[in-house]
Amino acid sequence: MFIRFPFHTAHNLAWIFDFLNHCSETRNLGVLKKIHAHLLRTGLLGLYPGLHTRLIFTYTSFFLKPDLQTFANFFNCVNPTNSLLFNTLISDFCRKGCSSLALQTFAFMHANGIPIDTYALCSCLTASSNSKGVHFGKQLHGHAVRSGWLSSVFVGSALIDLYAKMLLINDAAEMFDETPVRNTVCANALLSGYVETKLWVEGLQLFRRMPLLNLDYDNFTFSATLRACTGLSAVDMGRQIHAKIFRALPSVGDDVFLQSSLIEMYGKCGLVQQARLVFNMDGFRIKGDRKRDVILWTSMLGVYGRNGYFKEVITLYKGMLMEGIRPDGVAFVTIISACAHTGQMNLGIEYFKSMVSDFGLSPSPEHYSCMVHLLCQAGELDRAWKLVKEITCCNISMWGALLTACGECGNIDLAKLAAQRALELDPQNVGIYVLLSNMYAKHGMWSEIRHLRELMKDRGLEKDVGCSWIEITS
Repeated sequence: MFIRFPFHTAHNLAWIFDFLNHCSETRNLGVLKKIHAHLLRTGLLGLYPGLHTRLIFTYTSFFLKPDLQTFANFFNCVNPTNSLLFNTLISDFCRKGCSSLALQTFAFMHANGIPIDTYALCSCLTASSNSKGVHFGKQLHGHAVRSGWLSSVFVGSALIDLYAKMLLINDAAEMFDETPVRNTVCANALLSGYVETKLWVEGLQLFRRMPLLNLDYDNFTFSATLRACTGLSAVDMGRQIHAKIFRALPSVGDDVFLQSSLIEMYGKCGLVQQARLVFNMDGFRIKGDRKRDVILWTSMLGVYGRNGYFKEVITLYKGMLMEGIRPDGVAFVTIISACAHTGQMNLGIEYFKSMVSDFGLSPSPEHYSCMVHLLCQAGELDRAWKLVKEITCCNISMWGALLTACGECGNIDLAKLAAQRALELDPQNVGIYVLLSNMYAKHGMWSEIRHLRELMKDRGLEKDVGCSWIEITS
């Protein structure tokens, strides 16, 4: 039964919105249709255009894949010349992660001759990138060219961002060069694409071009360029960017992502003390109290762990807890691994249990890999074997850790079994063959090595050639 109530005040209008939310959450389509009918009878749907978008959005929550005909039925009561209403609807869909619905709304606008402006284009380009819909995005690109909206810096930056996120980096670079009006957002979108595709040199070249194009640097520019320096281990360039940040950004203490990028850059280049100085914000101007969040702590933990400062990892983790920071899953991977390298098996097991019981985190394959490595380092091969057999998400890394430990302890039979299980998961994994070959060589099993090499040759497998990055300075 539907209860009558007055709707004509602002308070009751807010109540309608709350009621529509309730219908969506409870999926009560019958009550939703009744309130829809009431709004039509009273004329409120015409008085408050915002109700249109909210009502349509509530209806679409009842359909997993509403088609264009479904949208046409919803839009029958909407003024087809009012593009603002459709823009609001597209924006709502994008904001709530319903990219396909945003694109279908745009398709309805285009099919019915509803005016399309830059707002609709930009929102739908964002929806295309979120849904990996590059084909639809290229259609939007064509529409922008035909309609003349390509001259808009907002449409240009959205197109660059679309192609960059789709890893179509050549298209993104071409779009950047052809855009008549460019801003820092355009450059940042292309720069991010270069970093994601590991075209770090091109990223640094773009960074150097920006002043020539009268484009300013911002926090995102510095952060992305530091990631390029990290990929190249280009510490001298990283230091220059650090100096630019110090001069250009007085409030760098508020940007944890930029600080994290600096820490990662110095850590990748082996300058652990420099990374710690950034972590402590030594030399930076700080306004008010500074509270380091989990991103910074995890970055510093990772730097210590990757550079072999395992005791410092455990000490830093204790300081993290004292500051009231809840560690995440990435932090626990580093911590448990540090316990393995320092031979503190019981402490590592304690941290693993604490991760689940105290912080409510579900162990990932990476955590189980660290636990297998921890047990193997302590010589507890039987416990490691039992753990691996019990894990449903067992991966190559776990069997590889067990294989390595068995080889070091001389347990050849168990090592062969671990290698067999690993190759069942990935028969083309060259790393397992290399680990097995190293174990055979250590124990003088030359006939086994010859057989293993013949097997690799028959399967067309070759060991990858190693390489190292060095920076040459004049």
